Amino acid sequence: MKVDMVMPQMGESITEATVSKWLKKPGDSVKKDEIILEISTDKVDSEIPSPASGVLVELLAKEGDVVAVKSKIATIDTEGVAGASAPSATVAPSEPTPVAPVAAAAPPPAEAVAADEAVIPGRFYSPLVKSLAEANNVSLAELSKIAGSGQGGRVNKQDLMAYVESRTTAAPATPPAAPTPPPSVTKAGPPSKIAAGMPDLGEWQADGTKIIPMDSMRSAIADHMVRSKATSPHVYSVQEIDVSAISKWRNANKDAFAKQEGFNLSFTPFFLEATIKALQKYPQVNASVQDKKIILKRNVNLGCAVALENMGLIVPVIKKAEEKNLVGIARSLNDLALRARNRKLLPDDVAGGTFTVTNPGVFGTIIGNPIINQPQVAILCLGAIKKRPVVVGDAIAIREMCYVTLSYDHRIVDGMLGGQFLAFIREYREGWDMKRTL
Repeated sequence: MKVDMVMPQMGESITEATVSKWLKKPGDSVKKDEIILEISTDKVDSEIPSPASGVLVELLAKEGDVVAVKSKIATIDTEGVAGASAPSATVAPSEPTPVAPVAAAAPPPAEAVAADEAVIPGRFYSPLVKSLAEANNVSLAELSKIAGSGQGGRVNKQDLMAYVESRTTAAPATPPAAPTPPPSVTKAGPPSKIAAGMPDLGEWQADGTKIIPMDSMRSAIADHMVRSKATSPHVYSVQEIDVSAISKWRNANKDAFAKQEGFNLSFTPFFLEATIKALQKYPQVNASVQDKKIILKRNVNLGCAVALENMGLIVPVIKKAEEKNLVGIARSLNDLALRARNRKLLPDDVAGGTFTVTNPGVFGTIIGNPIINQPQVAILCLGAIKKRPVVVGDAIAIREMCYVTLSYDHRIVDGMLGGQFLAFIREYREGWDMKRTL
């Protein structure tokens, strides 16, 4: 029987998606739930599994095509070549989001593995990584030596392709006496930019330039940012916050938190908590504009910008953040950030945000002026926390300080409201209760 694979609907507001890459070609055998396609929308990128086992007999959409949801994109013959004349049925992928990792194939015989390339027992690889490894002749022994940047050290697509690229570019003309480890696992010296997740920028042209086509995510970000600047007259206000108290409290409680939650407590949840309280006090900032109407939002759906390995950016959303305490906020943030970097976000995870916080301070940025994430009316930017001499009373003291910037839409947020909003965050954070418990 023939099964028609259709473009899945990745969310209520999604009407089309771009075919990023086919991982199988006509004539290839496929297994049910095996990843065979990568797609991209203006919300999220996803890996799409096969809806049935069989032979992929036809591709109806090429890489780069924009396809309406529920449109036929491929045909799978569930009986192989012998079933070519069988009637067809239309089936959408049962799970349009990335599938769970499965156990890697059995390792090669011990004699085929170099002594310094022992396979890591119990390590798992996603179907996408396994199929790409097979296509690029990467053995299980090599896979086990690749440093994974995914959750729990899992090897993702970017890690594998960086390894393949470094192996290709570093291959000598004659076989070496002993295998040379790739940059991602070299014991001495810093990793290369490619091994660290930087994109391959290609070769220089004769005129001294490089031409790099935007991928679908970068193109969507570009369009969104241009539209935001054209829509909202941006105004920026900056205040500095003394975070010495929360830093001291965090240092006293971080070990207990890590033992309790299984991940480290960063400074970001402290600022998210203060932002949520500020949005509840000043609901005009938790709003959007529609024609000449101001639409206030009952819930605080807090977007948190996450930088991705491929130099892209995505903003997953903590829904109803006002219902969470500090630990709950930290849990939600950690979960969303991990799933964002491992391409495990669902369409609903990036929809419905009412306010956004971005934190370039983790990269050492002192002050930033971010662009508003439409249709929101403001965005908060967190700068790096630095020790500086400041005046405390009539004395000079060394304090841990942080600049925070509010970018806001001057159509409905004036300087007074923007200043009050920032002042509330500053006062809330500087008034930290040192006796507070986790």
